[in-house]
Order: sequence, then C-alpha cells, then structure tokens
Amino acid sequence: MAAMAAEQRELGRLSALAVYRRVAGAGRMERRRRGAPLPAGRKRAKARLRRGRAGGGGSEPEAPPPAASRVELPVEAPVEAPVDPRPEATAAGPDTKPRGGPKAMPGGPRPAGEDGGGVSGLLRQLARLEDSRQRAAELFRWLLAPVAPAEFLGRHWERAPLLVRRGDPGYYAGLFSTADFDAALRGGEVHFGTHLDVTSYAEGVRETHNPSGRALPAVVWDFYQNGCSLRLLCPQAFSPTVWHFLAILQEQFGSMAGANTYLTPPGTQGFAPHYDDIEAFVLQLEGKKHWRVYRPRTDAEVLPQFSSANLTQPELGEPVLETVLEAGDLLYFPRGFIHQGDCLPDAHSLHITVSSYQRNSWGDFLEKLLPAALQMALEEDVEYRRGLPMDYLQYMGVSNSDTVDARRTAFVEKVQSLIKKLVDYAPIDAAVDQRAKSFLHDCLPPVLTESEKAQSIYGFPARWQDGGPCNVDILITKDTEVRLLRHGIVRLCNEEAGVMLYYTTENSRVYHKEEPKFLELDPEYTDSIEFLLSSYPNHVSVANLPCETLEEKISLATLLFEKGILTTKKPLAKV
Repeated sequence: MAAMAAEQRELGRLSALAVYRRVAGAGRMERRRRGAPLPAGRKRAKARLRRGRAGGGGSEPEAPPPAASRVELPVEAPVEAPVDPRPEATAAGPDTKPRGGPKAMPGGPRPAGEDGGGVSGLLRQLARLEDSRQRAAELFRWLLAPVAPAEFLGRHWERAPLLVRRGDPGYYAGLFSTADFDAALRGGEVHFGTHLDVTSYAEGVRETHNPSGRALPAVVWDFYQNGCSLRLLCPQAFSPTVWHFLAILQEQFGSMAGANTYLTPPGTQGFAPHYDDIEAFVLQLEGKKHWRVYRPRTDAEVLPQFSSANLTQPELGEPVLETVLEAGDLLYFPRGFIHQGDCLPDAHSLHITVSSYQRNSWGDFLEKLLPAALQMALEEDVEYRRGLPMDYLQYMGVSNSDTVDARRTAFVEKVQSLIKKLVDYAPIDAAVDQRAKSFLHDCLPPVLTESEKAQSIYGFPARWQDGGPCNVDILITKDTEVRLLRHGIVRLCNEEAGVMLYYTTENSRVYHKEEPKFLELDPEYTDSIEFLLSSYPNHVSVANLPCETLEEKISLATLLFEKGILTTKKPLAKV
C-alpha cells in the first residue's frame, strides 16, 4: 500500500509529457515523416441538382490539408535583398523596411481609421471592392508589402527566399493569437493528431507526443510548459479571420491556400530540418524565432513533388539565410528549400505558415492531360491500335540497349513518332477544367459580408412564424438583377455524364470534409453560365440570360440563387 501511495504521489507530480511517455512508451512517440505523400413545389426547367460522386462523404480527412506539406526549389543564387545572414539581426533589413507605411489599397495606406487597424480592418476595406479578383490581388500586395508583387514574382517565386522586416508588431494584429489558440482548445472540438500535433526536437531527435482523443486545455498547456511545440492544423476551421484571409487569397494563387499555426516555448525547437512541397509564407504573429534556410542540396530536390523526411544537421551545409523574425515580419521560401526554426531563450514564438502550390506544376497537369490524350488517340487513330512487332522482345529491353540493330532504330523512331503525334489529340482545355474541378473541391467556402448576405440566399428571411413557414417564396423575375457571388466559385466541366457546374459555396472549412458539389445542367444552359462569368462583377437582368424562354431564365437564376452562387443587386425580401 505504501508503495502504491508513493507511486500515486509521483504521478501527481508528473507532467502530461512524462505521463504520455510512461503510458505510450517510446514506440508510440513516432518520428514523423514529413509530408509522406485534401424549393419545394416548383419544377426547375431542365436544371437538375445531383450529388457529387467523389469519395469521402462527410468523414474527416485522413491527412491534414496541404498546408503542412514540404517543398523543393530550383538551386539558384540567393537574391541579394533582403537576405541577412546574421543570427543576431532583428528589424534591420534596410531594403525591405517600409518608408511611410506599406500601401494596401489604391486609395490609401493600409487600413486604419473607421475600418480599424490590422487584419480585421484590412478585410473590412477589401470587402468594399466589388471584384473578388481585385480583393485577392490587394491582399497579396499587402502580404508582401513593401515588396511589389511583380518584383516578388520575378525574383523570388520558386527561386529564392524573401525576408521582409517591417518594424511593425501590429501588422498582423487580429489574424491569429495565443488567445485564439486557447479559445480553439476551449471550444472542445480540437483533437490530437487530427487538429493538433505536440512535437519536440532535441539532440537530433524529432518526436510527436500526441495522446488520443480531445485536446483539453489543461493537457495541451502542460505539454507546452514542459517544452513541447504545438502545431494547430487547419486553423481556418477554428478562426473566422483565418478562414476569411485564406478564402480571399486562394483566388490569387488559383491553388489551394492552406495554413498551420505553430506555438513554440522559449529556448526550444519543435521540428527537425526538412523541406516542403509547398510555397511557404511565414507570418510572425507574436514573439520571435531564429530561422535558418538552406538551398536544395541537389537538382532533384529543386521544386520537389513531395516533402522530405527529417534531416540531420550534418546533411545541411551552410544556410543561405539566417535571421530572427519578429512580430510583423515575413519570411518566404520556395518548396525544396530546407529550413528550421528555434526559439530564443527570452521569448515564445507564434507564427502562421500560409502555403499554396502543392502538386500544382506542369508535370502534375500533364498527369491529367497525357492519359486523356492517349485514350483519344486510341479511339480515333488506328496507328495506336496496331500490334507491336512479334519479335520486339528479342531486340528491345535494357539487356539489348547497347545492341546495334536496325530493328531497334525503327522501333524507337516509331515510338517517338507516336508520342509526337499524341499532341494532336491532347484535350488541353478539358484537362485544365479537371484541374479546376479539383481546385474547387480544395477551396474554402466564401465569407460573405453583411450586404452580401442580405442579397443572397443566406440572408433570405424564411422562417417559422405563427404556426407555419413564412417568407419562403423566392420571387425572381425577369427584371431581377443578378451576378455571381465571386468570380472563382464556379467551373463548367463537359464530362462523359453531361455538363457539370462545380461550385464552392457549400464546401467545408475542413479540407475535403464534403464531397465535390455540382449541378448537372442541360447543355443549353452553358451560354448563360459563360455570360454570368464574363459579366462579373457587373449585375445583369435575368431577362438578358441567353436561355430560350423566360421560364428557363427564371428557373436557372432561381436554382443558382438557392445554391448561394448568385446574389441580387437588391434584397429580394425585407427582413
């Protein structure tokens, strides 16, 4: 009994980390391989809603969204500015420090005054721009300021790191904070492994210490207090501001914009050196962090398709950039650049990594295009269906590669001819549409302003009142003026099963929690969808939709309004 009591007293003094080590054992603290391979009653004329057929249903994704994946870059000389190799450097970088404040909007400096400061004020000011493409471009400009987007794309994108020192701790104010982190934990929906990783890196060993189940604040903060880093996966699922920020930015990239947040205790490091398969933008939110960035080691690691395993210090060489990020600073590095960050002894660090361009290369596009081109060639050209020579196994293959034989030459020339001819059968636009379809499935749903809600199905005042439903009828007429909610929320795809209109308004904030959403349309409606796209951001009257009859025009507009795809110039009903 005395021994049991002593053990209980000892357990009472143990941290969550120590208890986890006792229960799980070393085998459970896996060394994580990084990124191993995201109305009733009325008939609608000829427009049919059908469920998406992709797998996954409503279940949670098996892996976190691409935000956490690794990347590789081309090996080039680093851009002269603003690389600062001094570990002790703080907010000095003269080439990137703003003079007079960064520009955010064509009409003035970054948001302040009636809109408020920081990210919240910025988002309110962006909401006043009518065109979602302009909102995305302005947010991208703000993210890079004072570096111009054209300069960034020409000198840094997929080429070299960029360090921006702003000397403005409040630049990202309102985007995400340790208070937001704590609120997410207290919301009760954060689970270890699915949403949160507890990590450490010491003496060259990277470990993950995730218990099972819900991530309760007392347990999580005890891990942190004992030197563990916390990585919150998919913060957009818990933070409306991060959701809004990424939902705008994804339209600039034309590729999923994801994010992770990292909270690291003073004097510790949470992750081993590695490279990612994404373009990474590190936004320092609180505290400070010491970073080292290294070139890709080989040509094969330039712009890689997949993230690396954990690397060791002897594998790295000398950093091409070494710096200390402080709140308000930005660090960008392309995929394939090895990186590691550690906290200084005197401050914690909270940063958010915004990422994009995972598996978004020419090679990834050709993976879609070439099989389709070959299938079309097989169907239309008899040359692709002719049989191989009966004796080709005798003179082809690696064992015959050094053999001089006229038959080998003829065989190789035939293959080259068929490959060259394959270009004529390549359905390039259809392959682009399939890439766009995948992107729309990756997308976050749009965040609506109050005025947009009032002009959409989401602000429609239908309700139960006085014993029955009221304000139910959606009274769209030929004179109703409509437009798309966002330019990038729909994509027409001509598929074997018919014409599909994919859309994002019913997506989840959790990566691929929902199946792809689409409407199946009769072909005569494609002109109307294209008309709406080309008219954006202007409103057009329903009467001007290029459908054959007024009934069809109203039916299509009503269907798109009910799915949140269309908004009206004026609210259809007063609340």
